Amino acid sequence: MLTTCTTEKLDVPCTGSAHVPSELFDGLGARQAAISPKFLYDALGSKLFEAICELPEYYPTRTEAGIFERHGREIAHACGIGSTLIDLGAGNCAKAAALFPLLRPAQYVAVDISTEFVSEALARLRLRFPHIDMQALGLDFSSGLELPESVRAERRLFFYPGSSLGNFTPPEARVFLTRLRRGCGPDGALLIGIDLAKDKAILDAAYDDALGVTAAFNLNVLRHVNRLLGSDFDIRNWRHVGLYNEAAGRVEMHLEAKRFQSVRWPGGGRDFAAGERIHTENSYKYRQADAIGLLEQSGFEATRVWTDPRCPFAVIHAQAIA
Repeated sequence: MLTTCTTEKLDVPCTGSAHVPSELFDGLGARQAAISPKFLYDALGSKLFEAICELPEYYPTRTEAGIFERHGREIAHACGIGSTLIDLGAGNCAKAAALFPLLRPAQYVAVDISTEFVSEALARLRLRFPHIDMQALGLDFSSGLELPESVRAERRLFFYPGSSLGNFTPPEARVFLTRLRRGCGPDGALLIGIDLAKDKAILDAAYDDALGVTAAFNLNVLRHVNRLLGSDFDIRNWRHVGLYNEAAGRVEMHLEAKRFQSVRWPGGGRDFAAGERIHTENSYKYRQADAIGLLEQSGFEATRVWTDPRCPFAVIHAQAIA
């Protein structure tokens, strides 16, 4: 299990020496080769995702921001002030920071797998909000959520914006949300963004933009894997594929081999045929009722839901229940 990092200059998960290579070996060696989406977010990958959020095709960020802007006071009323705000996948911390004036958290905990990126963001944020206790945690919360004692136990509010819950399969999402419920304590809650089902053309464009930023983001994972494994992926031999799989109810991202190639790493390797793919990410899209049902199955009660009818997206406040 990944553990919290204290190193300031680190752009890979802080982990035991064998865990990350083992996970990558297993994924690349599987019949359907795969790389976990968490490896998309090294320092460069995090910056590329920031750029994706500015693209006209990528609707989730601006749609969710519009919900927070229109309903911010209602959201703050539901959440209450003085919480322990735990920002999962904090990135540049901008989404949480925009809510600080309304939520007035007693403590802000920025959790991200890219420790270097989030630590730099938090350093800037401390200058703007010196009265808020802040800390950065380098943590792979997708596989565990052991928070240190320095994180206040009182009134924990887990903040999981965007559409990242869709990276999990529905059964995995239930396990993840149940883990959050345990981490909440008796008086905790969750404020989560969930992308809702919509037209295939909108989804295809959002995950395969005309400028090619999403392609660069996806291809960068091979560079990251080379650094972690000592492998020799040649990015020029791969292309990005992003598409909505209607039958599965999810967007999929893949890397497709342009030609036959042999990729090697210390102690092993694999041949890839032309057209063979490495699966790098899913993004499931939910119906609102299904999203609420998933929260209830995980130990939460959805108390308020805010949506954008023009581009279906939901922000949900969910209280932990016994």
